[in-house]
Amino acid sequence: MRKFLTTTALAVTMTAGLLSAGLARAAENVEVLHWWTSGGEAAALDVLKKDLETKNISWTDMPVAGGGGTEAMTVLRARVTSGNAPTAVQMLGFDILDWAKEGSLGNLDDVASKEGWDKVIPAALQKFSKYDGHWIAAPVNVHSTNWVWINKAALDKAGGKEPQNWDELVALLDNFKAQGITPIAAGGQPWQDATLFDAVVLSLGTDFYKQAFIDLDPAALGGDKMKTAFERLAKLRTYVDDNFSGRDWNLASAMVIEGKAGLQFMGDWAKGEFIKAGKKPGTDFVCMRYPETQGSVTFNSDQFVMFKVAADKEAAQREMAAAIESPTFQSAFNVVKGSAPARTDVPNAAFDDCGKKAIADLADADKNGKLFGSMAHGHANPAAVKNAIYDVVTRAFNGDLSPEDATKELPAAVAAAQ
Repeated sequence: MRKFLTTTALAVTMTAGLLSAGLARAAENVEVLHWWTSGGEAAALDVLKKDLETKNISWTDMPVAGGGGTEAMTVLRARVTSGNAPTAVQMLGFDILDWAKEGSLGNLDDVASKEGWDKVIPAALQKFSKYDGHWIAAPVNVHSTNWVWINKAALDKAGGKEPQNWDELVALLDNFKAQGITPIAAGGQPWQDATLFDAVVLSLGTDFYKQAFIDLDPAALGGDKMKTAFERLAKLRTYVDDNFSGRDWNLASAMVIEGKAGLQFMGDWAKGEFIKAGKKPGTDFVCMRYPETQGSVTFNSDQFVMFKVAADKEAAQREMAAAIESPTFQSAFNVVKGSAPARTDVPNAAFDDCGKKAIADLADADKNGKLFGSMAHGHANPAAVKNAIYDVVTRAFNGDLSPEDATKELPAAVAAAQ
């Protein structure tokens, strides 16, 4: 009898232990703060969610609308201040390094070392993925920002030629206006204004872009070329419809998709909206670099940073980081998202023509020293400087500053923010 009881007790204990282990495994969860709320972005994020589900990791979604991520960072600050940091957070550029300096981020060295991230993630991305020699973030992609997305039918009516310089761009915009459609689909948000200005400045020369937005050279920020950039920005503003103020970027993309607008200046996340709408590159839309920027790339990289959390949540964090850097996931995700993989060893076979171009352009720019962190997307300078530039650019775009006055104000604003 005693033997039976002992055996039964042992079985019960083992069963309870197995159940406990199973419950602990099932309880693994990542709470993820992000701003991927448009249709194409949500579809891409779903790829990651489903991948983690196969590893028995549940996902608690914490979306914060706002394409530039500013609103998300405000929410994050409140969460961290209250002692309740999310497990993982989508983050860009210098924001990552700012949080690292505060000592808030976890360490991903074990995963990175095991999977050889150093060998396959470009140095330009590692600048933001590492702090003090340690991996603190897992890059999901590389977005390039100096793209133009054109409605193919409208372009065909205009003669079918992609504009190669400023004069040809203006002529195309005039043609769109003559067709009775809005030439430029834009949204009146500071980060969108800055995205356009980024491309305008880059088109005036890579050396100029570096001097102005990376080196913050006062002579470049306040010189004749910058005045030309502001003059071109003012000209482009005349091709935007009157209802642009506050329009989200994906709604501007929809205008091009639906043939209500001729083109949009936007990063390659816009392609996700075209693809989700069933549109095909070369057939329904055209992707090209902003005129006179072919061969150069301004980029941002969405990364997931892992905040310091309780020990029982660290395993899920590491699983998520490993899943993000998986070549299979990098291909599947970026095909949907519209971006290029963060790894250099991911085959391009699954990508469409625009995706293949993005991957090739990125490799070419990196090789030739023409890959630059985007000012507009927090990869050229810290947030304080970025926001100072935003302020001047948005005021200029809205007509509150003349090109002359904007050129005078820009170096002063940057100096005050440093």
